[in-house]
Order: sequence, then structure tokens, then C-alpha cells
Amino acid sequence: MSTPGTSNSAVDSSRNELPPTKVAVVTGSNRGIGLAIVEGLCQRSYGHVYLTSRDKNRGLEAVNDLKILRLNPRFHVLDVKDNASVITFSEFIKEEHGGIDLLVNNAAEYYPEDSEVDEKFQTENLVFTNYFGTLSMCEAFTPLLRQNGRIINIICGIGHLLSIPTTKIRKKFRRYRLNVEELNELMYTYLSDFEAPYKENIWGKSAYAVSKVGIGALTIVYQRKFNIEMPEKNFSINSVHPGYCCTAKGEYVGSQSIEEGAEVPLYLALENHGLKGKFLWHTKEVVNWFHGPVPDL
Repeated sequence: MSTPGTSNSAVDSSRNELPPTKVAVVTGSNRGIGLAIVEGLCQRSYGHVYLTSRDKNRGLEAVNDLKILRLNPRFHVLDVKDNASVITFSEFIKEEHGGIDLLVNNAAEYYPEDSEVDEKFQTENLVFTNYFGTLSMCEAFTPLLRQNGRIINIICGIGHLLSIPTTKIRKKFRRYRLNVEELNELMYTYLSDFEAPYKENIWGKSAYAVSKVGIGALTIVYQRKFNIEMPEKNFSINSVHPGYCCTAKGEYVGSQSIEEGAEVPLYLALENHGLKGKFLWHTKEVVNWFHGPVPDL
């Protein structure tokens, strides 16, 4: 018998209402590990999987390559360093799908040691693309995360805090209740120290490492934010070292394939692991980001 004032058809339609199709975004995914993550999500029928690239032609070419494999990712242009591009994409996702279930922050800039690009330009581009680009994505897409939403940051082994040589700077990254504003200030301090004669002694020689350390810290800061401000949402954010993979960034000399590099990100994306605010090695080992020890790369 139906409830007075309620038709049987209304009751039946509410029972048959299906949850929304899952939506995933993988940044910097026209090649390398990002592309392998997109492929893995599509193979597992995740839902709507967005392959993104700042270069439209390369992105569409990657999509077509996957379609040959009978996979059907979607494509959107995205430059994580361009805040307008990030906002445009987030507004598109909100309009098209209403929300998102998975964000994989993979997009990153990298320069080989023998690069002839001006060192100051390299440093600024690495920090603004890798760290601030990841931050922009988190800020724009966190409001769109659905219940149990997940964020995965690809930071590499060099993104461990012990890549910073001095205790003084490491303590600042480890500060209890470090927030986003304070972390941003730390990254700007690094940029302002570029001309300082002591820079390498306190920050190390690699701007790429500092940019990835920033993302490692951001992972912990954001998980704390999720836990305190919206615990009922059950959001998780974790960071990953995918291994030394055969990619353009590794100058194609890595010991692991991109498919192997995608294994732990896919594990974090798909499995019921309960991990929050952790740093995972490519072996699935949870590594203490603050103190180590750091396993072999």
C-alpha cells in the first residue's frame, strides 16, 4: 500500500534512482604516467575519465590512441599554471557533472641537468607549475568533491622532506598545524632566496625537489583541513612516488614502465585502503614523509 498522498510511481522512481556516474580528472595526462593512469581507470570502467593537457593537439592525439584500444576517455585543455584555465575547467565540470570523485595531480614541469634554460626561469617555472599549480587544482576542485572523494598527488621520491638538507627549513615544513598560507610563504621564501649565496646550503641544489617537497607538505596540510573542517565527507588526499619510470622526465632511462608507475596511483584511486594524508612508495609501502627512512628509489 502506498503512503497517503504519494503515488506508487513516485516511490518506485526514488528506489530506482542511481548514484551519479563517477568522474575522474588526471592532470598532465597526454603521455607518461598520467596517460597510463587514464588508461587504467578506463580499463576498469571508472566512469567519466578526463585526460587533460595544455596542448590541445597532443591531448586529442592521446585520446585517439586510447580509442584505438576501445577505451573512451574525455578530453579538456588544462594548464595548471594558468589559474584562468583551472577555473574554466572546474566550472565546466560543475556544469557538466555537478561534482568529481577523483583528482590526480600529475602535471609537472621538469628540466634536465644540462638544460640551457635560464636557471632563475627554471626555478620559478618549477615552483609555480608544480607546487602552485597543484594548489590551484586543489582549491578549485575541493568544493566539487563528492562524498568519499579522493585526491592523489604524484611527487616522486625526491619530494620527501629529507631532500631539504637543513634542519631549520625542515622544521618549518614540519610545523604543527602548518596551513596553506604559511606553506605558500615558505615557497615564496625559497624563490626570494634565489640570489642568496647560501641558497644551496639550506635548500639544496634542486628546485624540482623543493617544488615536490612543497606538494608533499600540501598533502598533509589538506588532509588535516579535511579532517577538521569536513570530516563527514570522508575525503582523502595522499602522495605517491611512482618509481623511476621510463618517461620523458626521466629521459627514458627509468627501470620501470609507465604502467608499473601507474599501479600505486590506481591502487589509491580504486581500492578500499583507508589511507589519508600518507606518502606511498611505488612498492605500496607507507613512508614517513617527515622523518623517513627513505627506501631505495
